[in-house]
Amino acid sequence: MKRRCDSQMLRPVFLDLCAVVLACGIAIPAHAQDRTQPFATYHSASEAILNDPHDLDFGPDGKLYVADKFGARIAIFDPETLEFEGAFGEGLLPNVHDISFGPDGIAYVATTGLNAVALFSFGPDGATSIGILAPFPRTEGALAHSNGRLYVMASGIGELVAVEDEFVVASAGGMPGAHDVEEAPDGTIWVADNFNRRLVRFSEDLELLQVLDGSQYGFVGPRYLAVDDFGHLVVVDQDAHRALLIDPAADRVLGIIGSGAPGLGQYLFDDPEGVAVREGSFYFSDSDNNRIVKYIVVLN
Repeated sequence: MKRRCDSQMLRPVFLDLCAVVLACGIAIPAHAQDRTQPFATYHSASEAILNDPHDLDFGPDGKLYVADKFGARIAIFDPETLEFEGAFGEGLLPNVHDISFGPDGIAYVATTGLNAVALFSFGPDGATSIGILAPFPRTEGALAHSNGRLYVMASGIGELVAVEDEFVVASAGGMPGAHDVEEAPDGTIWVADNFNRRLVRFSEDLELLQVLDGSQYGFVGPRYLAVDDFGHLVVVDQDAHRALLIDPAADRVLGIIGSGAPGLGQYLFDDPEGVAVREGSFYFSDSDNNRIVKYIVVLN
């Protein structure tokens, strides 16, 4: 049976959003240390101007949009130079964790501090708040799927929900504390189920299809992930300070970036939280170092 999400439109939502805002070193297991070859080459890093950045996505304009958690904003970077170009939503997005752009160009922003997904449209004057969808307790992940649905991870109750025309049309539970939601090339949906130390794949109607939790992964706290054009998963294992490239069809690890301990420098992370992939380039939120880092695949 469908249940309706609360939603409001432009002017009243912007005012309500302001009011709500005003109110409101683990070691990697030994079995996971034998596949340490990096799957990409270090390229560059942004300046450390963020405040615990989380997940990131590419906008229709090709820019890189970053959920800057304690900055309570979405930061915008040039993906080639990693130069900071601006921000939107400053002060209105407490504990922001995720951003996903839909086929319509709308930005869907998982705002944990509001237990909601905030919606923004874009025009000549930049981003404009056009509404919120709520409640989703501890909203950690949002996916604007190519099928037109919005998939939201309500981490506080461990429930992934599918929203269509403001109604919840499907759900899957049993994932308390889960974070990211991402679309595979075939339309299926991956979830980073970090408390259960696994990755889970669902159909578009949220039927369970696959679980990756084998000892070869050695997951400690997988928070966010991205899916490349080949269906490979790039998974940020925050509590292990590393990123893994995984072939889910073969159920194996293809490579790892990160030493397993927090650090600052090439091939090192400190509590990484987000990842985005585009045309052989990998972008990571190196969260406790407050920066974005870029790795590339070098082709001979």
